[in-house]
Amino acid sequence: MKTLGEFIIEKQAEYPQAKGALSGILSSIRLAAKFIHREINHAGLSKDILGVAGSENIQGEAQMKLDVFANETMKKALIAREEVAGFASEEDDTFISFDTERSRNAKYILMTDPLDGSSNIDVNVSVGTIFSIYKRVSPIGTPVTMEDFLQEGRKQVAAGYVTYGSSTMLVYTTGNGVNGFTYEPSLGLFILSHPDMQMPEKGKYYSINEGQYVTFPQGVKRFIKYCQESDEATKRPYSSRYIGSLVSDFHRNLLKGGIYIYPTSTVYPQGKLRLLYEGNPMAFLAEQAGGLATDGINPILDIKPTKLHQRVPFFTGSKEMVEKAVEFMHEFAE
Repeated sequence: MKTLGEFIIEKQAEYPQAKGALSGILSSIRLAAKFIHREINHAGLSKDILGVAGSENIQGEAQMKLDVFANETMKKALIAREEVAGFASEEDDTFISFDTERSRNAKYILMTDPLDGSSNIDVNVSVGTIFSIYKRVSPIGTPVTMEDFLQEGRKQVAAGYVTYGSSTMLVYTTGNGVNGFTYEPSLGLFILSHPDMQMPEKGKYYSINEGQYVTFPQGVKRFIKYCQESDEATKRPYSSRYIGSLVSDFHRNLLKGGIYIYPTSTVYPQGKLRLLYEGNPMAFLAEQAGGLATDGINPILDIKPTKLHQRVPFFTGSKEMVEKAVEFMHEFAE
């Protein structure tokens, strides 16, 4: 039995130049996850944590009370250790520069979707936290700049998510494979339960909001029909599974094999998911686990961001399924 803390220390040798800073950041995320896990488990018993907070995020979306709690918890956990120079969140208008001497001298910045799928909380459906860590490009000792955050996904040094479901799991990568840790609440420990996670090359699930079918591009419509057709050789039709939480849908496909799609549409012409908070970290995990992640044409990790809350169409999952979806997107390009 190996705990997350032991695993982090063991793997610290992968980044000797970090001098323990990356390990400290992962420890901060681990602590924040424990607090969020506790609040989610009490959600049905506390009116203080359920429902709408009465505010909107930068995208004009209503913030749930738990969104705000998760965002503040992540921020406080990072500030306490002073291992990151800056922080950006889906819930904040712009990035935050941590203004202490130690923080200004930190080498890393962190971006997060603190609570993905938060609208599911009120109905007791699983949600998640997504995080992404980069090495800053601005001079050490100075406040962070926008350029520190607008980096291609391939420059991530670590990324992962926490899924709060029937059990709470933390899954992360530092570019050397993907490992999963299950939380044991009675011990207060994350324990290695899924070492060296590999996404099946072929899948049997497709995850997409089919209620928006008429708004999708032709390539996506044709791929959905392909998934529904009967074909013994490719073991179709595939099963449709859509939770409405990227973390939950991705986690199932990571374990079982499948594809998740949130494409462009007439409602969301640029796509709905955020490149920096959702696209890049999940794409990094997908590729490290043997899967793929594209915008329908190009790899997500190669996209150069131009703004903090940039949206992107997102296709990720088992290699063969993503390749087939991309074929349809090329064939029916509009």
